[in-house]
Amino acid sequence: MSDDAIRLVTIGRMLRRRGRLLTVLVVLGALTGLGASLVFPPRFTTSASVLLPGAWEERVLLTQAEIATSTVVTDRTAAELRWAGVDGEELRERVRAAVTNGNIIKISGTAESPAKARRLADELARQFVAFSARIVDDTADPTAAAGPDQLRQMVLTTSRRITELADSADPGRTVESVQTRTELAKLRTALQEAVGKLDQAGSTAAGSRLVVMGPAAEPSGEAPPTRVQLIAAGAVLFFLLAVVGHLTAARANRRPRSEREIAAALGSGLLGGVDVAVRRGALRPEGGGARQRLRRLLGVDTPWNAPAPPTAGDEASLGIRYRRVCGRIRELVPGARRLLLVVADDDPVALRAAERLAEEAGGDPLLRVTEVSAEAPLVPDRGEESGVLVVLGAGSRTGAELAGVAEACADAGHDVVGIVLADAVRTRPARPARSAGPPREAAAPALALGDGARGGAR
Repeated sequence: MSDDAIRLVTIGRMLRRRGRLLTVLVVLGALTGLGASLVFPPRFTTSASVLLPGAWEERVLLTQAEIATSTVVTDRTAAELRWAGVDGEELRERVRAAVTNGNIIKISGTAESPAKARRLADELARQFVAFSARIVDDTADPTAAAGPDQLRQMVLTTSRRITELADSADPGRTVESVQTRTELAKLRTALQEAVGKLDQAGSTAAGSRLVVMGPAAEPSGEAPPTRVQLIAAGAVLFFLLAVVGHLTAARANRRPRSEREIAAALGSGLLGGVDVAVRRGALRPEGGGARQRLRRLLGVDTPWNAPAPPTAGDEASLGIRYRRVCGRIRELVPGARRLLLVVADDDPVALRAAERLAEEAGGDPLLRVTEVSAEAPLVPDRGEESGVLVVLGAGSRTGAELAGVAEACADAGHDVVGIVLADAVRTRPARPARSAGPPREAAAPALALGDGARGGAR
């Protein structure tokens, strides 16, 4: 695959040619998700709401939410629930507290069953309210309760004293007396306003206790991720990994395709190319091993990114290219009686091309086909052969495999005299033969006038 952008046609070709493998991987991913759902049992989540009356700042609300999930509150909740093997530290991982609109803290609990989740949320809310009330009581001043009453008594006494002083002052006779009465009236009004604010602050503090807004609702469904979500996630994950793996492997494929690269890897020149007419499924390598049968079953025995075979001429036109290659062989190795055709055993196109080359040569020279393993090639020792011709499919071998074939030929004492590339093509259907018409003499009367006219001109 080139470095061009991946197009949808590439994805479509992969889905079409690797459909069975992708289906198997998707099923395997779904089974993996099912196994994960069995390892992690279903969880249920529900919430209880706690109201904070009065005016609260946002940072104070956030502090209260942190207190709701603190270690003290979760430890007290665990001690009250008495669940086997569950302590306050584990409960901290199961609970959450968040501030919502309207000075409400939403406390959520997660457990293995709806009943346990509901009990956990209710108990955590109750312990949070109790702990918050205890903090308020512990931080309050013991003398603060009697302080407002004493202050009210002092204000009332001072107000009466101010009234007596105002009455005893000379009412309106001098400027000083008027100013004195005015200042005393302002002082009395200020004291009354202070007492009113004190009463309002006391009522607000009394109403600032946290309130649980009813029991938590029993959850109707599982908390995510559910079993269905885990199965779907496993299937999608395996599918995406398979697609990305195929595209990455195809992009990293550096198999030589050009004539120069192939010739450099084998240390010889290219004699030419031939075409092999194939049908659907004919490109699959033959073999009866268990591994090969499994590869054939999954549809991975042929490259998925290979382009579809182009349409060429008929069988007669294909034979012309074979005869031309045979002529080049005779010119390259004149007087040679025997040549060895080396073909990889997993390259069906090259194998068919080599067999047809041997037929088209007609024994001049005699071409003997030898199949070798691409992974560990082993070429027969040199006998009467004058050299080796390597027949391979275009883009079917890596550089290392080509180098291995060249080394195997050298070890057996053979010289690689040429390379033949084989391409898979689809042939056009042969045109039906025209039906035999009437004899030419029978058609002569119809053309007698014209023939006679032309003949007379001669």
